[in-house]
Amino acid sequence: MDLSWSSEQQQLRDSVQRWVTQSYPFEARRKLIASELGWSRDNWRRFAELGWLGAALPEDVGGIGGSAVETLIVMEAFGRGLVTEPYLPAIVLGAGLIADAGSAAQKDALLGGVVEGKTLLALAYAEPTARYETFNVTTKAAKKGGGYALSGHKCVVINGGEADRLIVSARTAGAPRDAGGISLFLVDPKAKGVRLKSYPTVDGGRAAEVMLDDVAVAAGDLIGPADGGLPILEHALDRGIAAVAAEASGAMAVLHDTTLEYLKTRKQFGVALSTFQALQHRMVDMFVHCEESKSMALKAALEVDNDDAAARARTLAAVKVQIGKAARSVGQEAVQLHGGIGMTMEYKVGHYFKRLSCIETLFGDVDHHLERFARAGS
Repeated sequence: MDLSWSSEQQQLRDSVQRWVTQSYPFEARRKLIASELGWSRDNWRRFAELGWLGAALPEDVGGIGGSAVETLIVMEAFGRGLVTEPYLPAIVLGAGLIADAGSAAQKDALLGGVVEGKTLLALAYAEPTARYETFNVTTKAAKKGGGYALSGHKCVVINGGEADRLIVSARTAGAPRDAGGISLFLVDPKAKGVRLKSYPTVDGGRAAEVMLDDVAVAAGDLIGPADGGLPILEHALDRGIAAVAAEASGAMAVLHDTTLEYLKTRKQFGVALSTFQALQHRMVDMFVHCEESKSMALKAALEVDNDDAAARARTLAAVKVQIGKAARSVGQEAVQLHGGIGMTMEYKVGHYFKRLSCIETLFGDVDHHLERFARAGS
């Protein structure tokens, strides 16, 4: 199998890496996360101009027509820069789900604006009592008139406070924890009965609690078949896992390189710390974790659109287990080898550690995906 980049992919890779290196210094990021929005709309417009927002979206909506490999290229570079712009929620999760399962009318109404940077989407699927179980849905969608009325509570909706449209999972049939009976809906966050509470997250991002109280949605806002939304949702979340695997591999590479440089320059007993064999062994362990994670991120990108749902679940669960373990180990080692400076707000190592800690639990932690891996293989 040829795993080299195509000329178009190499151009995309060079473009994103150059922007992160030249236009997204750490100090600029610190100012962004301290702002009310938490990211830059000017940067978002720039992403649209450069074609990154449509890198993995179909050509008929203005995208480039790429695949999850293009998403990997973008997210790996964003991980290196700890980019806070909402590429994951708006493009990978939101736009990816619409491109996968939306009607022709929904694609025409939304995806063109997404590619142009004018429309932001967010996926509201998690609930306070569900933990990582996507089928544990208590939000109700009752038929009302010619449409539906939604009531419930969605939690930790990434970028939910800034979204122009929410994609909400709700139960149209069955009992909580049933795999069947889950449907997906487009919801206007400004609609009557919608309440949002936006807040900053520990890694510098933004999320929101979404409360729905008898919110009216039209029949045309149903995404995919009624009662058949769970497979669509799970596929979207698998794309999210593949994306954060790439992001984590980029962040871990920076932590490794930064720690190695620190050990080469920091002296103890008159010699550089990098000369101590015990620390050399720890750096090798970090390097191995980084390389394994990079390989697993590529594996995720190549397998995330596999039509065999069981095989896809098994692969993405294995990827998330590897990324979760590696993220914890590399993050902790980087902080410990830096000493006290590693956790100061002024130094970047602690910020990378926080993001990796969030990625470790995002879309399910190691224990959850070990169980998922076992179920998918049974």
